[in-house]
Amino acid sequence: MSRSIRVVLCFAAFSSPTVAGAGAITFSVGGNNSPASIQATVDSFRAALGGPNNGSAPGPIAGGRREINWDGGGGVNATTAPVTPFDVFLNTRGARFTTPGTGLSQATPDGLATLFSNPTYGTTFGTFSPLRLFVPVGSNITDGLFYLPGTNGGVPGTVSGFGAVFTDVDLAGTARIDYFDADGNLLYGASVQPGTVADGSLSFLGVVFNAGERISRVRITTGNAALGPNDGGLVDVVAMDDFLYSEPAAAAVPEPTTSALLGLALAGVAFSRRRKLH
Repeated sequence: MSRSIRVVLCFAAFSSPTVAGAGAITFSVGGNNSPASIQATVDSFRAALGGPNNGSAPGPIAGGRREINWDGGGGVNATTAPVTPFDVFLNTRGARFTTPGTGLSQATPDGLATLFSNPTYGTTFGTFSPLRLFVPVGSNITDGLFYLPGTNGGVPGTVSGFGAVFTDVDLAGTARIDYFDADGNLLYGASVQPGTVADGSLSFLGVVFNAGERISRVRITTGNAALGPNDGGLVDVVAMDDFLYSEPAAAAVPEPTTSALLGLALAGVAFSRRRKLH
């Protein structure tokens, strides 16, 4: 096989939705600093999740998807104080975000430069939907949990797919998303492709499960270090933009296992015997 053919096949594998495992379909692309460079993959992922975009409508809704672009609430230029849990979209879109760090913030690239005392961030990061990004403070980990929209976190939920836009992924394997079910089992994990330019690049990673798997939690790793005043060299700091996920549905109540039912039956027999002895 010639070198040119090998390159074409490699590009196709990384740029198109591919079956990644049992029931997992991955949508992945690393682009330049133009939203157009990842738009087709994001739109394909939207189609896989299904329409319409349900916005902030309360559930339950039979189908469609939810999207968060971080650009509203408090003004598109405002930097929000770091908080965890981040519950701005808990009631309206059924999503709660937490971090083991100080908190999570919405800010423009210039706002991140001020927040982290690092003037390079104004040009390091780009945006897919102007103008704000989403980042953890004091950590490179963000956890997302799902709930039935309109219940303010009262009804745990699950989704069939989740994806996110990333900016300035420079090194392979430093940014990723891991997908977990309601029992905490890892369903699947994948790394985000690096961008194709030095600064402001955009990347997208999304996974849809089509064999009945349900996602209760996602863990997003943004780079190999937390954002801060000093970085460079082999330090790869990454920020996030738009999140897209299927319409959250109320989590199914697990059915009692055979062993649990047997235990209840034995407990009932023991209780009955104690009553007879008395």
